Amino acid sequence: MKIVKIYKTVMIAGVLLLASCAQETQPKESQFDFSAPAKTDLDKWIGTTFLDPYNINVYYEWNQNLVDNSKYLYPPQGAKVQPAMEVVKKIWIDSYTTIGGVNFVKKIAPREFVLVGGVNLNTNNTVTLGLAEGGQKITLFQVDYLNKKDRAWVTEFIHTIQHEYVHILNQTKPFDEQAWSKLTPSGYTSSWYTEATATSRSLGFVTSYARLNIYEDFAETASTILTSSKAEWDALLAGVTDATAKANIKAKEALVVKYYKDAFNMDFYALRDEAQKNTDAVINN
Repeated sequence: MKIVKIYKTVMIAGVLLLASCAQETQPKESQFDFSAPAKTDLDKWIGTTFLDPYNINVYYEWNQNLVDNSKYLYPPQGAKVQPAMEVVKKIWIDSYTTIGGVNFVKKIAPREFVLVGGVNLNTNNTVTLGLAEGGQKITLFQVDYLNKKDRAWVTEFIHTIQHEYVHILNQTKPFDEQAWSKLTPSGYTSSWYTEATATSRSLGFVTSYARLNIYEDFAETASTILTSSKAEWDALLAGVTDATAKANIKAKEALVVKYYKDAFNMDFYALRDEAQKNTDAVINN
């Protein structure tokens, strides 16, 4: 019985000793740093250019929750971020602001831009240039490759933004899906990436990607016109030799123009011309 008492006494003493030690070693205050990191000059520029006037956040640092982790993706080089977003601001925001009004982009816009440095390669060997998610976020890929002096590159880059923004506009106010679906109903295919551009145009589509469905068709038609001068668009139409195909492309163009006028009271051709003027400014700056 005595042994049992001694054993219990030792255990109690040990517990008291551990508790005492634990109290002595506990930190007097939190070891976590909850202070906000200092803003860089780039962060300040993003704030004054996008966040403050348009409530648009721009994410360029790595965040695995913002991208597809099944792909090999990485953040853009820091030196590429501002030039890329200057293109976005000048050609997309400024053009819509001039033609649609100072509050247009403030009211209808993605609230997040996510920038990725490299290529987003798909299993079917196609490349995804951009994504629009729920009307709230646009992800732009290949930011590291942007060359502001290369018209073809700037056009491809801004085409992605224009395309994704058209989707956002369509989510706000739908286009005439019934009228559109009657124009080239047999030309849509999930295997669009196997088709040559010339073949797709001979069937009444501006690009092969437009053949995925009517929503991509509308966005591709609108964004192709917005990233082309009038002369370039006329040349595209002139290259379509099939009369029915050309008529269908022109009918789709007319539906796009009508949509912008009816839904937003906006002159679509004026928007195109403004975007072209701002593209020239970017390239020649």
